[in-house]
Amino acid sequence: MVLRLDHLLVYPITESRKISNFFWAFIILFGSLGLLLVAISSYIGMDLFIFSEEISDFPFIPQGSTLSFYGMMGLFISLYLWCIIFWDVGSGYDIFDKKKRKVCFFRWGFPGKNRRIILEVPMKEIQSIRIITGVIEGGIFTRTLTYESIIYMETIEQGFIPLTRIEDNLIPAQIADRAYELSKFLGVPLLY
Repeated sequence: MVLRLDHLLVYPITESRKISNFFWAFIILFGSLGLLLVAISSYIGMDLFIFSEEISDFPFIPQGSTLSFYGMMGLFISLYLWCIIFWDVGSGYDIFDKKKRKVCFFRWGFPGKNRRIILEVPMKEIQSIRIITGVIEGGIFTRTLTYESIIYMETIEQGFIPLTRIEDNLIPAQIADRAYELSKFLGVPLLY
């Protein structure tokens, strides 16, 4: 939800708490638990699965040790993903404030003394808002070209600062509307 006032414009950024991240964290967690269960059943020589008949025939070395290694690595990767989701790493706000005459980019990082990542740009340094379009090829077997557009804010000190990402899945009309809104709000030219 975008906050629009006469003097303030706030764009929220959602990064790690997406449905796809929850999906992959669950899949990796359940897959690694399944691998560990197979490794344990191979080690003790009992069938812990209802639908399997041949697991007890596998010797623990090397199949069981390999499965336990992959299961433990999967648990560590799943723990990492769940920590990123819990800490909401990468999310934050883009705040455009006319009263304070500055633009503030705020993001959450990993826990620690530098968890808050803040970049402030005075409005007098902003030169333009740009839409830069790149072409991405579909692959070896397809002959399709995809055009991806990203909105950048051109500044004197920091150069080009991206305001949107390819992962945002914005259609060209939404990109043009956002770029126009920002250029009108900031009073800078919009360049293509």
